[in-house]
This record gives sequence, C-alpha cells and structure tokens, in this order.
Amino acid sequence: MGVTVLQPYPLPEGKSGAHIMDHLGKRLLSLGASHAGQFLVDCETFISTPQHGTPARAVHVLHNSEYPASTFSIIDNGTGKQVAIVADNIFDLLMLKMTSIFTSKKQTKIESRGARFEYGDFVIKLGSVTMMEHFKGILIEIEYRPCVTLSYCWEMIREMLQGFLGISVAKEYPTYFTTQTIMNAMGQQQLHAKQNDIYEPMDTVKQYLEHFTNYRKHVQLHGSLASSAASISSVMLPSTVGMGRP
Repeated sequence: MGVTVLQPYPLPEGKSGAHIMDHLGKRLLSLGASHAGQFLVDCETFISTPQHGTPARAVHVLHNSEYPASTFSIIDNGTGKQVAIVADNIFDLLMLKMTSIFTSKKQTKIESRGARFEYGDFVIKLGSVTMMEHFKGILIEIEYRPCVTLSYCWEMIREMLQGFLGISVAKEYPTYFTTQTIMNAMGQQQLHAKQNDIYEPMDTVKQYLEHFTNYRKHVQLHGSLASSAASISSVMLPSTVGMGRP
C-alpha cells in the first residue's frame, strides 16, 4: 500500500453525477489506464446516550473493500479527541448488541462506490457519494503505491490529479495532512508535520470520514436554510383567507 489522497470533484452546472463519472472513466481509459473492478467505502455512525452529565460519544464504523476482513472504527469521545481501532468483522455484531447504549443514525449512513482503475504505479477510484441512496457528490481516491510518505510524492500525485481531472489542485497539502499541534510526552505542545509520517490504511479511512462529515454538514446546512426560509415565508406572506371579499 502507498500514499492515498482524496479529492472532491466539483460537479459542473447542468451535468449529472452519472455523466461525470462516465466521462472521467473514459478519460482514464484513453490515457492508458485499465479497469480493475469496483470498490466500496461505507460509514455508519452510532451515538451514545448521555449519562450522568457526560457528553454523548460518537462511534463511526467504516468498511473499505480493499480490506474485506477488517472493520475500522473511530471513536469521538465528545471532547474533540478521537481513538482509532482496527478490528475484524465481528465488531459489527458487537455494535448490534449495544443498542441500549448506542443508537445508529441510519439517516446519515453514507458511502462512496464506483470503478477502480490502475495506471502504472497509481490506483484511481471514482467514487459516487450517496447518503440514504441520494447522490451527494463525486470523491476521487488516488493512491501512489511506491511512496509511503506524502511529502516525497505530493507533487507527483497532484500532477496526476490535474492531468486527468482537468481542474486546478492547490499546491498545499490536503487538510488531513496539514501540520498539527500535539502534546509530547513531557506535556508540552509541539508542531507535528503529518505529511512526513509513514502512511497507514487507517489514514485512508480517516480521510473518508473527514469528507463524509463535510457532505453530512452540507446536507444539514441546506436543510436548516430551507426550514428557515419556509418559516420566514409563512410569516411574511399574507393570509389568503377572506381575500376577494368586500
């Protein structure tokens, strides 16, 4: 496994997701890439019941078809800290046994699925993101297999993305890899350059969770705006009862 980067693809005005996916697939094939099956990454979130004043915790359970025997879990303890776990598929059964503590937010179950391509040392996946079977966007996954540290190969990945997507990709590292402030063993804050870390499968899963969360927030924001607009309209529009009568 090499370094993997996720890149959202902006949907052009008047174009459907299916049309863009087909266009990008044909573009990859014309460049010399070969079709190498399908892929799927899904995410279901469980929320704990707050007890004795403790904040609710979220458990994000993800699956990646590249690792069919594994279940990835990211636990958010409600204070901004996360704990990542890799387990076998029995973890899914465990979550089903804990319904008295954790409730699944079925309405926010989200996935990215589509075609998988190989092009030299690159593996490229064209993902159609859906939530409750509703299309939400296109997410491109690109892996450069000979590299294990992003800082050594970001420019090559970026050039490949721009070459077949036909869009400009920022020179800066993706947000997931930006330098972070961490606490060292002495309890002191220090800067940590994540782009220099050895890449691991969990890094791909965490990137998917980051993007899935953004898609969910986008839906919630638009839902809130729509509700607000409806409320304002109901207040501002005059009542039609009795209109037209003297």
